[in-house]
Amino acid sequence: MPAVFLVVEGLAAAAAVIALLRSNYETTEFVRFGSLLGLAVLQAELSRSVERLRRTLCDRPHINMTSVWTFAGVLVLPSGLALALGLLIYLHLWLRVWRGMSHRPAYRVVYCAAAIVISCLAAGAIVSGWNGLPAGFAGSLKIVEAAAVFTVANAFIVALSVYLHTGARSLRSLFGTGDDNLLEVTTLVLGTSTALGIVHAPALVPFVLLPVLVLHRSVLVRQLEIAASIDRKTGVLNAHAWHALSERELSSAARAKRKLGVLMLDLDHFKQVNDVYGHLAGDVVLKVVAKTISEHVRDYDSVGRFGGEEFVVLLPGATESEVLPVAERVRRAVMAIEVEVATASGPRVVRGLSVSIGVAVYPSGGTVLERLLHVADSALYQAKNSGRNRVVSLAAA
Repeated sequence: MPAVFLVVEGLAAAAAVIALLRSNYETTEFVRFGSLLGLAVLQAELSRSVERLRRTLCDRPHINMTSVWTFAGVLVLPSGLALALGLLIYLHLWLRVWRGMSHRPAYRVVYCAAAIVISCLAAGAIVSGWNGLPAGFAGSLKIVEAAAVFTVANAFIVALSVYLHTGARSLRSLFGTGDDNLLEVTTLVLGTSTALGIVHAPALVPFVLLPVLVLHRSVLVRQLEIAASIDRKTGVLNAHAWHALSERELSSAARAKRKLGVLMLDLDHFKQVNDVYGHLAGDVVLKVVAKTISEHVRDYDSVGRFGGEEFVVLLPGATESEVLPVAERVRRAVMAIEVEVATASGPRVVRGLSVSIGVAVYPSGGTVLERLLHVADSALYQAKNSGRNRVVSLAAA
């Protein structure tokens, strides 16, 4: 485990102990603490199956529902109880929901709990000194500021963990998608509503459970939809999803009279990888190649797998002069791949990969998707026949 993890966890533990020792608690604060903890436990129990399935499907920074309760605690509890609330919520989730899941080991839960502690402390510093909830317009701004600090602190601490574990550098890999972050903002809004209810209408607070449970389930439905469009072996779009997305992009390009590029890519001599290292190693290589392609195109380009060792990329708004440098960048990146794989004789390193790429550009290469794919495939065929490991454009095809 990198030393930085121990530093984050140590700081969180020290802060939690200091906050607990320094606080003087009133009966009302214990009642609020118990209410929030009880609601958090009940929500987790009612949505155990949903959360476990979400964890199985998600391969990015995971947004859960805990911010509803932890942020409410930041707003209505002294710092010691707010931190204790976050730690107990994560302890319950570990014991009842996450334990036994291979991709959710204990050390990751500890780190995430530490992230929540630090985020709560940072956000609590914004609203500290208020008697109850901040009031008036200035108070509302304070709550918004606290929510922003909570979000940013948690996002950067989690992103640090993702970077150290995977080496990922893209914003999507480190901080999640726009939908992920919108979900986090929504949980903070619900947390604010919960805090307001606890202070002004405690009897209505249990009704917050309903939107939280519905939101949790709706997010699962969205994740299932996304999972159905993803090639499980490589993590990029499957052929059906890529076709559907490309048809929409092509229609948009036609209406706006914009260009659009298509790349067809095929790994050279990939059968030799399977023959020498084994098919499981070949699967690892395919995944690394798909990741490499995705990292060397633009964030809004769409990478898909057509089957076997063949990939395709859609580049909206790209002219031929813009598509060719992208294709060359991908080709060079694939050549630089070195990936360690497990074989029957022990770990080995696969290197010396190359890829042939065919290019087509709308509208000169065709005005319908199938024609563009045919032209790009013809260019790919020429690249293979002229020596492999090269890019052939529409003009050269």
